[in-house]
Order: sequence, then C-alpha cells, then structure tokens
Amino acid sequence: MARKKATVSMPVLALRGLMVFPHMVLHFDVGRSKSVAALEEAMMSDQKVFLVAQQDVDIEDPAVEDLCRIGTVANIKQVMNLPGDSLRVLVEGEKRAELVTITQEEPFLMGSIRRIEDTCTASELELQALVRATKDYFEEYGRASQRVSQETVASIRDVDAADQIADIIAANVLNRLEDRQRILEEADVSRRLDALCAILAREIELVGVEKQVQARIKKQIEKNQKDYYLREQIKAIQTELGDTEATDVEELRERMQRTPLNEEARQRVEKELDRLSRMAPGTPEVGMARTYIEWILDLPWGKSTPDNLDLKRARKVLAQDHYGLEKVKERIVEYLAVLRMKQDMKGPILCFVGPPGVGKTSIVRAIAKAVGRKFVQMSLGGVRDEAEIRGHRRTYLGAIPGRIISGLKQAGTMNPVFLFDEIDKMSHDYRGDPASCLLEVLDGEQNDAFRDHYLELPFDLSRVMFITTANSVDTIPGPLLDRMEIIEVPSYTEEEKLQITKRHLLPKQIEAHGLQPRTVRMTDKVLRQLIEGYTREAGVRTLERTVAKVVRKAAVTMLDDGVEEVAVNPEVLRKYLGAARFTREMPEKEPRVGVVNGLAYTSVGGEMLEVECLTMPGKGGLRLTGKLGDVMKESAEAAFTWVRAHSRELGLADDFYKDLDIHIHVPEGAVPKDGPSAGVTMTTALVSVLTGIAVRQDVAMTGEITLRGRVLPIGGLKEKTLAAYRAGITTLVIPKENEKDLEEVPSYVLSQFRVVTAETIDTVLKTALVSLPGAKA
Repeated sequence: MARKKATVSMPVLALRGLMVFPHMVLHFDVGRSKSVAALEEAMMSDQKVFLVAQQDVDIEDPAVEDLCRIGTVANIKQVMNLPGDSLRVLVEGEKRAELVTITQEEPFLMGSIRRIEDTCTASELELQALVRATKDYFEEYGRASQRVSQETVASIRDVDAADQIADIIAANVLNRLEDRQRILEEADVSRRLDALCAILAREIELVGVEKQVQARIKKQIEKNQKDYYLREQIKAIQTELGDTEATDVEELRERMQRTPLNEEARQRVEKELDRLSRMAPGTPEVGMARTYIEWILDLPWGKSTPDNLDLKRARKVLAQDHYGLEKVKERIVEYLAVLRMKQDMKGPILCFVGPPGVGKTSIVRAIAKAVGRKFVQMSLGGVRDEAEIRGHRRTYLGAIPGRIISGLKQAGTMNPVFLFDEIDKMSHDYRGDPASCLLEVLDGEQNDAFRDHYLELPFDLSRVMFITTANSVDTIPGPLLDRMEIIEVPSYTEEEKLQITKRHLLPKQIEAHGLQPRTVRMTDKVLRQLIEGYTREAGVRTLERTVAKVVRKAAVTMLDDGVEEVAVNPEVLRKYLGAARFTREMPEKEPRVGVVNGLAYTSVGGEMLEVECLTMPGKGGLRLTGKLGDVMKESAEAAFTWVRAHSRELGLADDFYKDLDIHIHVPEGAVPKDGPSAGVTMTTALVSVLTGIAVRQDVAMTGEITLRGRVLPIGGLKEKTLAAYRAGITTLVIPKENEKDLEEVPSYVLSQFRVVTAETIDTVLKTALVSLPGAKA
C-alpha cells in the first residue's frame, strides 16, 4: 500500500479537459476568476498549487463533488499576463496527491492535500521486464500512428525510472480523460505499467483497424466520386484564374443527373460535358456546346400530363365555344372513350378539312382543354424548308432544332395536342420537301424514335396527339393523306350562324369592349339581315368582325346619348354599317331561254350562279367566258358534244352548228371558277338556246356530264343546297349518287325543296325545261 503523509493546505486549481502528470512540464491558459486568484495566492506563498481535473468540463464553477480526488502537486515556473484578465502559466508536476477536503471556496479554492508516495509490488526483474515491454509497445505505437513524434519515442529510450516512464508515456499518448485519470490514480508503479501496456496494446490494435477501414473506404470510392474531387480542384483552379466555365459545367452535370434521359442521350450529354470542360474559355465552341446540352436537358423527358377522360366533361367543354360540328365532337368523344378503355393507345392523326373560319383551329384548342393536355400550334402555310420541321444539322452556324422539338420544349410534356395548321399550304423546293418529313412524324408505327437533325437523338413522339387542318385535300400528297383520318368540317348554315352569333359572338364582343352584358341587343331579324347583307363566307370570321363593329358603334352611342343600352333595329344597323354589301339575287319568276341556275361550291361556301347561253351567226365556234378553269371548259365541250350527238332527238338539224357561234358565260367574271359540277347546267343552257324552249327559273341543278349523257356525283352538296335554299329555289336537281349526302342537310332546309335525283341528262332536261324538245318534221 501507498505510504501516506500528513495533509498540507494549498490552493486548488480545477482543470477542464487537461491533466498534469509528475515529471511533466506544461503551460496552459487560466481565465476563471477563482483560478486566477488561486495562482496569485500560490505565487505569494511557496509557488505550489494542487492541479485536479473536473469530471464534467462544461461546469463553469465546480463544487467539491465535481472534482476528481487524485491530482498532482505542481511547482509554478512562470506566469504571463494575457489580454482580457487571463494568465498563461508554466508548471512542472512533482507528486501525486489526494484532495482530502476543500477548506475554502471564495475567493479561490483552498484544499487539504495529502501527498501520495509511489509503491511497487513487483520484483526488480519483473519491473525491468515491464519497463522493457512498455518501451516496446510505445515504439510500436509510434511506428503505427502519426500522433507521436519520433523525437518523443527516442527520448523514452534513455529513461530508466519506471515511474517516470509511465507518466511521460501517459501524458503523450493517452487521449481519453478516463485513461489518464486511471494511470494518475494508480500508486503502484508495476500495476501502472501493466495498465499502460494494456492501453497501448488496445491503441495499436485500433490504429491497425483504422488503417484497414481507411483502405477499404478508399477502394470503395467510385469513378464519379474521384471525378467529383478532380472537378472540384479544377473548379478551384479556374476560379483563381477568373474562369466561371467550371461552375456552368457542374450545374449542367447536376441537371443531367436529375433528368431521366435515355441511354443514348445520357452518353451524348456526358461526352459533350467532358468536351466542354476541356475547352478554352471564350471560344465560340463553348457557347455552341452549352446551347446543345441545354436543348437536350430542356426537353420534357418522361414528363406527361394525366388525361382527363370524363366523357361528360369533354362534351361540355367542346360545346362551350362551338355550336354545331356534331361529327367532329362525336369523333373526339370516341377517341376519349377508346383511350379510357385502353390506356396505351397511340394517338390518331386527325385532319380537319373545311373552308376558312369554320372553327377548325379553335376546336383543336377545345380538344386539348377537354383532354387536359398542353396545346402546341405550328402553322405550315408557306413552309418549304424541311429544316423547319426536322431542324438544322449542327455543322451549320446558328443551327437550331426543328419546330416539333421546339414545340415539345414549349409544352413541357411528351403528350401534348400538337396542331399542324394549314397542312395543305406546304410547298417544296431545293431545300427539301416538308411533306416527306412529316411522313415519319405522322406515322404512329415509327415516330417513337424521331430524330431531329440538330439533336441527332431518338425522341418519342408516339404519345403526342397530332391534329392537322386544311382547307382542301387536293394539294395534300397522297402518302401523307393516307396517314390521316379525314374529318369534314362543313360550312355553317344561316341558322347555325344566327345561333353562333346569339350565343357566342355577340356576348364575346360585348365583354371584349368593356360593356355590361346584354347592353347591346339585336333581334333575330336584325341578325339575319347582318349575316346575309354584310357577310359572305363559309365560316364566321367576317361575321365576328362585323358584330364587333356594331358593338363599337353602340358604345359610342351610349356615351353620346347618355344611355345604358342600345337596341339595334334595321335602321340603326344601316346607320352603323352603311348599305348592305351583298344582295341575294332571287331567281326570276318567268321561264327564260338560255338562262339556267347552277350551283357552285366556293371558298366562302355555296353560291348560285346563272349560266347564260346565246347564239349568233358564225362558223360553229364555242366561246366560254367568266374566268373558267380547264376542267369547267372541258365540261362545256363535253356538253356541246352531247348536244351535237343527240341533235335529231332534240329536233335540231345535223349541221345546226355550222352557221352559228355559241357563247356560254358564267357571271361574276372576276371570280375564278372551276370543276365539273356545272356540266348538266351548261348542257341544259345549250339545249334551251338551240331549241328555243325556256328554262324554269325555280329550278337549280348540279352534276357532272359525260359524253354518254350520264350524270356523275359532285362534292359540296350541303353547301350548294344551302345556296339554293337562300335563293328561294323550290326544285333541286342532283346526281342520283349524291342522294345519300342529303342526310347532312338540315331537315328544315330539305323541307323547302322538291329534290329530283338524276342518273341521265334526260331527267335533268325533263325537270328544267317547260316542255320537252322533239324531232321536227
């Protein structure tokens, strides 16, 4: 056991996270007021102070129970004043000692201290072995760890005192306060060396395990992590050089990691990023490469909007802004129904064909709204460069992607409703054929890997709902037309225009001009007068502009007269718009020779045209006027040939034409006219003028004539029928094969006619002429 001496009284200094051993010289800073006062008291007496560790380093003012019992009596070698009322003290540990009790707490700690003498229970030989083992462990620890300098290891070799070796090694090696306190409290030198050897052996093993863990972690670092560290170094270097390109590359790389690219696109972007990081800043290629990468990353890879497949809601949305167009609406509802049953169905390619202004583009917008998809529109009118659709190759300066990729970037989804407007207005020249390019885009079997010339990457277009519009299918190439489902959008009837104006156009214009609802009122009679007298079109564009003009005039009237609403009657309408621009020429009541009512289908809908025919002395010539096209001229020649071939049946001489010149004229000569549907009309006019038999003026007709006198079907029957309805015709002659098309004509229109279906010209002549021509005696 340790031999204990009598107690002495000396100042006590509590240490936080620090411990002083005997034979150890150490300097540390003192800042607490009690500690400073304890040092001053020690300096004034014998310069001895008792240093003891706190059990909890966070306690600012420790009590007796917060201090360890065993500490070190130290001799104060030097004290220096520091700024802020703190001291730096240099001490040398002398002896272990025990704190028996605290005798004073203010203004500093004073304690009753009992010094502890070292003991040894081992033999001299065992003690030498322990000293040697401790030195060996310490040297091995020094080689394995970088925490002990080689000078410290070398200094231990020259120390032979067992108690001194244990204290020096414990002061230099042990980091844990518990281990240090354990060595300090051990009075037996042999047991102290035993404990120290065990601690050193544990530390050596921990150092070995730590190295193994570090080696394993180092092997587990993947290539991208190494690249990250290298890029950080490059970025730091470039930042020092004033180059910010590295930051941009890292931002693009992070965006690439967040974007669900396909494998080919990811490899391409990584390659371009590596190339960009190696480029010298300020070169033109830097901007081009960055733009290319940003285009790829800006595309909506994997993004799509959920479809709203509620059929009731779709019908409601389609009916909100569009009156009529029942077939179009029905086809869209069918598509939604099938899509709801089969979620992965590829989108159909619809083509809405109809005259201008009938709502083809706006109905496509309504489709996008009904389905809940984004809407993208691309006008193909006048496009003659394939690069407009497929993009320019990157070899060209200023190259950009085509309109399809740009539209998808604008939409931000992979399944928008994409409208190709005016697809019939495309052309082609030496720069390529846009229609041929669209063959891939509009083919659901191959557009899942569309490659833009700029990106040169596959992009999936199979989920896009492509819709096209056209005024006519005649100029659309056959292969392209074959990929689309044609939906006819007919022109509006007068009744439909009336309802559209009442329900949509007038309220829309009143709101657009800042007026209160129903402050401009127009009766059905006034609306009909406005529609028939101031517009002539298949759609409602001009009608909407005319209604807007009426609303503006009404707003002026409200301000001038101080009234809150205006009722537009026929007189006010004439005041606002002037005299009627168009008049409907009503057919004459009395039959006339050589004048036949024909029906034509124009870009503004159906029109009734009078075909006039006269004969005069001459040499058998046939003259055609009225700005007729080649097909219409050929129809006139076919009609004349039929009349010559059937001259005897018509009561004409075989050579009746030798001394006559025949002139056929179609009025409104400034308007181009073409098509075969006037064949029966010109035949009837020729028969009338040559036989002198008058033609009934309440009859209108349409149909193509053949050399054998057969009447062939024509197009635009609904529009032609409406034109006859507006003109007050009571008898309508149509080809037999067009009888099925009468289902598209409103019932209230058909009720005004006696419809005659003709297979041969004989039926037409029998219906139109007041009497049948016969052979003359």
